[in-house]
Amino acid sequence: MPELPEVETTVRGLARYLEGERVTRVVLNRPDMRRPFPADLVQAMTGATITSLGRRAKYGLLHTDRARTLVFHLGMSGRWRIDPAEDEAHDHLVIETEGHRFALNDPRRFGSVDLVDTAALDAWSPFAAMGPEPLGESLTVAHLRTALAGRKQAIKLCLLDQRIVAGLGNIYVCEALWRARINPKRAGGQVSKAALGRLLPAIREVLTQSIADGGSTLRDYAQPDGALGYFATRFDVYGREGEPCRRGDGSIRRFDQGGRSTWYCPKCQR
Repeated sequence: MPELPEVETTVRGLARYLEGERVTRVVLNRPDMRRPFPADLVQAMTGATITSLGRRAKYGLLHTDRARTLVFHLGMSGRWRIDPAEDEAHDHLVIETEGHRFALNDPRRFGSVDLVDTAALDAWSPFAAMGPEPLGESLTVAHLRTALAGRKQAIKLCLLDQRIVAGLGNIYVCEALWRARINPKRAGGQVSKAALGRLLPAIREVLTQSIADGGSTLRDYAQPDGALGYFATRFDVYGREGEPCRRGDGSIRRFDQGGRSTWYCPKCQR
């Protein structure tokens, strides 16, 4: 699944071509993805100008001059294609401007598209209960201490809870916990203030590095221009079961946790 860095990379790639442009044509090649497209999507977007683009957690945002925002989620396999050489069967939504063509391609159709009044975005149900952005100023050690106080659930699972931190996914939580030397099995409420002080910059470092690398190309993900992200070449633990830990004489182990795989080094993550 495309995670926060992949969505951020997608948004930045689209912004180079879409920001300030007027939409001349919108085509729906099917009625739905994970759920139906908004009934007024074609009417609302045709003729609108894209004033800016943004991201909230793992959602991309296309703001328009009509005070409405197109919100997209890439699901498991979604990606935007810019000026594709030819149509593909899984191009479900196509947006055209005077100079470019943008196709939302999603073979598995777990992605979604919504239209939300821009002024009401924070109150929109998927966003209303979300915690702070991991790259924003609102995520602090104090916030983490308060949110984790008394939690018996493992810190790994706590960090995947979008109510605590918005947008963190499995890959980057595994990597950040390794960098912070925190055992993913430790109860969230038992992680010390000092450990949280290591964790916060680790989260930001791993996300920032991945964004700079264009994300992690796993399975179907690619950037809008077709380029592949290469952060996966930097993984310290994710997908490295049985390989040596980069810190010393330990080896990476994998176990199931909350329905997902977790990778860590039992030697250096205590």
